[in-house]
Amino acid sequence: MTPGTRTVVHISDLHFGAADRRLVDSLLQAIAGIAPHVVAISGDLTQRARPSQFAEARAFLLRLPAPHVVVPGNHDVPLYNVLARLVNPLGGYRHYISRERFPVFADDAIVVAGADTTRSLTIQDGGLRARDVRHLVRVLASAPRGAARIIVCHHPFDPLTSRRARLTLPRPASDAVGLLVTAGADVFLTGHLHVGYVGHTAVRYGVSGRSAIVVEAGTATSVRIRGEVNSFNVLRIDSDTVTIERQTWSAAAGRFVHDHDERFTRTPGGWDRADTVIS
Repeated sequence: MTPGTRTVVHISDLHFGAADRRLVDSLLQAIAGIAPHVVAISGDLTQRARPSQFAEARAFLLRLPAPHVVVPGNHDVPLYNVLARLVNPLGGYRHYISRERFPVFADDAIVVAGADTTRSLTIQDGGLRARDVRHLVRVLASAPRGAARIIVCHHPFDPLTSRRARLTLPRPASDAVGLLVTAGADVFLTGHLHVGYVGHTAVRYGVSGRSAIVVEAGTATSVRIRGEVNSFNVLRIDSDTVTIERQTWSAAAGRFVHDHDERFTRTPGGWDRADTVIS
């Protein structure tokens, strides 16, 4: 990998239409101060996929440092407009946000590749289709030697457990993770659950073999915080180290503040956790 650290900001679940207005400007200021090489947005830009909400999301993206790798979430598919949901589920997203099904940022040190995990026939769930996995494998294979390879999706890759979910959502689940890790994926960035998480693919998804890093973002700006504070992630990546810095909203300070770091080092078997630093 080319010398020098690459910085990736990872935000998710903005939910314009149900966003806490106090946080939006503060989030933009925090990201501008970080000056990332790329911003990854892992879905749910809107609350109900309405044009006004997509317009707000687009205005927000235009104020973010570029470039962006942005993917849709299940909330970016219309819920109540059944015809649109079935015929053109991502029509609003494509009109206001991006027509890219597989957005990619790449230089000689990192490759950040996104993919759509949304479905029309399920309200909450989602996952990669087999053809999407094949495409991402080709993207990873074309990455420069030594580059860090990062996958961005909205939904985590947890195996399906309920019979209803299995019937309505045929997805590769953990098979997708195994194929992508084998193809060289180093980091998976996801959202959806509004809960921050950092760990290994072997622990989170039960995938054996080479170990990659799983990073889930909490919601950056939604009022639906599910027991956590609003937060986002900052990844600082060099040739042998990935440090994930969590930034959380402090009501007392009126801004996002550095919470803690989790550090991983490259080994022959993948990525091992090095330490956790509390700020």
